[in-house]
Amino acid sequence: MIADGDADVNIVRAERTAALIVESPAALKKVETCRGADAVPVTIEDLKKKPRVRPLTRVTGAVRTNVFVYLRDPKVETPDVGQPTCRKGEIVQIQAPLDRIPAIAEQDGVTYVEMAEPLKMPVVVVENNSPATPSMDGRRFGSATQHKFGEDVLIGIIDVQGFDFSHSDFLDDAGTTRFVQIWDQGGDARPSPHDRDSKHFDRQFEYGAELQGTDLNRAIAAAPRLGIPATDIEPQSQRVEGSHGTHVASIAAGNRGVCRRAKIAGVLISLPEADQDRRLSFYDSSRVADAVDYLLRLGQKLKLPVSINVSLGTNGHSHDGSSAVTRWIDAALAMPGRAVTVAAGNSGQEKAVTDDDLGWIMGRIHASGQIPAAGLEKDLEWVVVGNGIMDLSENELEIWYSAQDRFAVSIKPPDMDWIGPVEPREFIQNRMLPDGTMFSVYNEVFNPTNGLNYISVFLSPFLRKPVIGVRAGTWIVRLHSLEVRDGRLHAWIERDDPQRLGRVGDREAWSFPSFFTERTLVDDTTVSSLGCGSRVITVANLDAVRNQISISSSQGPTRDGREKPDIAASGTEVVAAKGFSGDPDEWIAMSGTSMASPLVTGVVGLMLAVEPRLTAAQIESIIRRTAKPLPGASFTWSNAAGFGVIDPEACLVETSRLNLRKDLG
Repeated sequence: MIADGDADVNIVRAERTAALIVESPAALKKVETCRGADAVPVTIEDLKKKPRVRPLTRVTGAVRTNVFVYLRDPKVETPDVGQPTCRKGEIVQIQAPLDRIPAIAEQDGVTYVEMAEPLKMPVVVVENNSPATPSMDGRRFGSATQHKFGEDVLIGIIDVQGFDFSHSDFLDDAGTTRFVQIWDQGGDARPSPHDRDSKHFDRQFEYGAELQGTDLNRAIAAAPRLGIPATDIEPQSQRVEGSHGTHVASIAAGNRGVCRRAKIAGVLISLPEADQDRRLSFYDSSRVADAVDYLLRLGQKLKLPVSINVSLGTNGHSHDGSSAVTRWIDAALAMPGRAVTVAAGNSGQEKAVTDDDLGWIMGRIHASGQIPAAGLEKDLEWVVVGNGIMDLSENELEIWYSAQDRFAVSIKPPDMDWIGPVEPREFIQNRMLPDGTMFSVYNEVFNPTNGLNYISVFLSPFLRKPVIGVRAGTWIVRLHSLEVRDGRLHAWIERDDPQRLGRVGDREAWSFPSFFTERTLVDDTTVSSLGCGSRVITVANLDAVRNQISISSSQGPTRDGREKPDIAASGTEVVAAKGFSGDPDEWIAMSGTSMASPLVTGVVGLMLAVEPRLTAAQIESIIRRTAKPLPGASFTWSNAAGFGVIDPEACLVETSRLNLRKDLG
């Protein structure tokens, strides 16, 4: 669909498609922005003109894309795919002009080319902008003589909105920061990690800016004399007051956090707000793969075990751990002394709790079911709302089902006739509907990543003048069962970043382009794709005051029935560092799985301090083994709470026993 779009359309698409960037400044300048705020509502006269898509003469080279290339044999040399940035087994990560992708996909040594998945801005609830200073004892676990509060551990934070390295929660007794490095993937204030240290960081890391501890401490020392914040002297590409990344780092490893003596390294994922910047920036799952590799490489350089937190997510792919980024991370966790903790996501809510509650919109992303026999049909109801003027987002519905079955698909736009059926191995690509909505549907069999059959439906705006948004209303996606041996199916909606509407009462309101109706929604299997990896630790949000799982916390299992989330941790009304605000406004209370995950990251750091040779599999098993069931629950896994609430003290005791057994042996 993207390769079949012309250059101008893909230049505009690059501001909303995370894995595309505009390489040519001249091309960028000639195409105007299509932001919702600038869009002109479509009139009847506009629709009568029925603008047409020009025939594609060639794929554009003005736009580059991030892709994962799957090879047929993990043991052979990399085929001619250009300059790969890195490789893990049979998966190669590359950046290439769009016009190179068809030739890469057709090579004998290549099985499949998968575009990197978009990352979503984490959605949290700000509970209190100026809470009291948190207690020093609130996140103190175990014996300091045993684990030294993670003194010999590296805590890695992959996040957004900037890291306030000069906040008091990250300063040691000498007044220097505990951040040893920050890789700002969207920055240019310092050399890239590769340019800084090509011995330890290859061309996989030759973008962005690396801020080293010496840089940060010089800025802290100079700040009083210059009368400006240290974070202005040593700037990052994102510096948001109350930043998500600062809050998360504070929970995991701040002076009032869990691993309060650990070394800290941050990776700032580029999630720019301006359209022009988005067209020039990658902010996709390949950047998370790079971030994990960077932090693990840094741990090797420092000779420290590493506990990494990822409180970002993506909703694409099949939620079974087969996507390129989850396989990439799982492969990286094969060595001991490494762990990655992931927030489960905040897509758990199915209904409004109060009249002004919009949280349910985030939760209606999943549907599932089983068609019992051939000749029967199943309908999915998919609602497009828009942004008040028109929906200028690209909306995708992914349907995954057994390779044993064959389904055809028909689509009925709001107040229009049916389109289809589209049979297996057929597709409709970049077709304009009478109202201007661009429409594509693909019905594929035997997906190379997991062998499943896969139907994808894309609803796109018309990105030329006049700009025409996606048709609002309820779209019906009808599955026709042609052959049924299993009949089970799962569907997820992938959509753009949420747009902030303002505040409703004491909570922030958000708008989302599309969601399932209440009748279609199935309220489970909503854990973020990143949280579906086999070896990551996936964390749900416990409301500790009420002693129950938060209504917004995403639920398992994975599509293939594995038990995710693993564990629940306190993530509601969590007080931690408020970034880029200054004294005395130093603290903020937030809620979300983003706040639950770093607590577990910190506990894992303490476990690695006790036994640095723990594997990710052992860490996951210890956390599951020692979990405490919620009131009225058993030790059985549940789709909302996992195996229960994390017990940090018990985790450390169990880890110590492993160490004792090794000594006795």
